[in-house]
Amino acid sequence: MSAFTTARGDRIVYDDRGPAGAPTAIFIPGAGPTRADDPTTHATAELLAASGFRSLFADRLGRGESVAAGAITLDAQLSAIVELAGIASSPVVLVGHSSGCAIAMLASTDVRNLAGLVLWEAPLGLFPDGAPAWWQGVRESIDAGDLETAVALYMAGMPPEWLEQLTASPEYPDLVLSWVPDGEALALVEERGIRESLTSVTAPVIALTGTETFPGMRQTAEEIVVAAEQGAAEQLLGSEHSWDPDAMAQRLARMLRHS
Repeated sequence: MSAFTTARGDRIVYDDRGPAGAPTAIFIPGAGPTRADDPTTHATAELLAASGFRSLFADRLGRGESVAAGAITLDAQLSAIVELAGIASSPVVLVGHSSGCAIAMLASTDVRNLAGLVLWEAPLGLFPDGAPAWWQGVRESIDAGDLETAVALYMAGMPPEWLEQLTASPEYPDLVLSWVPDGEALALVEERGIRESLTSVTAPVIALTGTETFPGMRQTAEEIVVAAEQGAAEQLLGSEHSWDPDAMAQRLARMLRHS
């Protein structure tokens, strides 16, 4: 375990695997997961390290062991990712998962050593009334202090068992506060458009979906391909919104090898 303090004063805790100076994958999970409950990403990072590459996997701001010095905002989360990329001091591939894809897209603008984006099942264009309207409802509930309703609204359209698992968490319902950057990022990317959000990214952008996936995910991946200067859409072994660690490690290794 390693840690650093951001310019704002946030304490970011992360796992650092693989040789220093090697091309690096930085994992950016979506809403919810912490390092402690994400064995899939840990396994992927271990496999990458065994292949001679480095991986950095941090607790998102306000989750797990990463402590926010103030409000958990999108800007603060983006700054933390950019500073983590600076620690790598090598070519960096940002690996976004779910809503973490939108955060990775926005952070990529300021990552000077960016070698690529890997976006796993980005949930863009999938909200019935659009992400901005969805997020406005969640945000209003948060601002009103009704965090239970905020969680339920955030999880609308997702498998009901996921919400049941969340309600059993000791962090429920306050955990929704650490999802603010996710909601803001999804709304902002949809407002700007995928093309505009990727306009400054000249590095390769790979949109990945599982061999079993949710409706609409593959269409979004194709939209990312069209929007990116160097875009590609691929299917990778995975299901239930999660990837197979060995398959992902092999795909990232190929990308990092050419960074």
